[in-house]
Amino acid sequence: MSVTVKVPAKVNLQLGVGPLRDDGYHDLVNVFHAVSLFDEVTVTPGPLAVTVAGASVEGVPTGPDNLAAKAVVRLAGHLGRAPEASVHIEKAIPVAGGMAGGSADAAAALLACARLWEADVPLPVLMDLAADLGSDVPFALLGGTAVGLGRGERLTPLSCEGEFHWVFALADGGLSTPAVFAECDRLRAAFEAEAGWPHESPDLLAALASGDAKALGAALTNDLQPAALSLRPSLGRTLAAGREFGALGELVSGSGPTCAFLAADAEHAAELAAALAEAGVARALAAATGPVPGAHVLS
Repeated sequence: MSVTVKVPAKVNLQLGVGPLRDDGYHDLVNVFHAVSLFDEVTVTPGPLAVTVAGASVEGVPTGPDNLAAKAVVRLAGHLGRAPEASVHIEKAIPVAGGMAGGSADAAAALLACARLWEADVPLPVLMDLAADLGSDVPFALLGGTAVGLGRGERLTPLSCEGEFHWVFALADGGLSTPAVFAECDRLRAAFEAEAGWPHESPDLLAALASGDAKALGAALTNDLQPAALSLRPSLGRTLAAGREFGALGELVSGSGPTCAFLAADAEHAAELAAALAEAGVARALAAATGPVPGAHVLS
């Protein structure tokens, strides 16, 4: 018997970063949006092991440090049983790209193992277990569009009308999320910029509720973007190219280095991807739509 779960990537439509807390985290306002780039995670009975395949999987751990492996152990501990599951990850979500690929795989492993072990684990319990694993893991279970508060794990679904079209410019190599947050703190200290308490953008929420792509593009924000650009200056050229070629809005996704561009429709997304490819500002390009559902069982 095996169980396969399909799980989406995310883009952060708004990422507001508050002051550094005593526990080392930041209070966030994080508007998540699930998009149609998917990993597939398959679990089968057997000793705990992780294998990974797909494009650009260099650097993905296959030992106990893999977040999907940690998810298996966490769920098994909750159920009081041995973590007996072999995990295979087929990756399409960029690795260390700011699109929560590792978190998505952890969410998928939780859901897949619950089904494999025939355990009746209610979604709220899975969400709590997911939050123990990482700030982005609960949203990968939920999907759609939602605002996350706290570390990003306290989720409230948002109204989102229609479908939005995206182009993602994938960069060579990744960016460490802790390093980007540390650079954000360093830049704020260097410029004596006090981090205020972040709040949801009314313009962003209104654009989502009405399905207005142009208004959404104008409302995209990411407080981590200056830090990502500081660590990877070449991303500035990528973002500038997207603006030049008519993107409705652009930003670094999460901690980067993937850059996200909002298009008016599918035809515009195809034209934008072709122009960015011609400009040579990305390792690869991917078109996607959102919102899409969270992790769900295929077989």
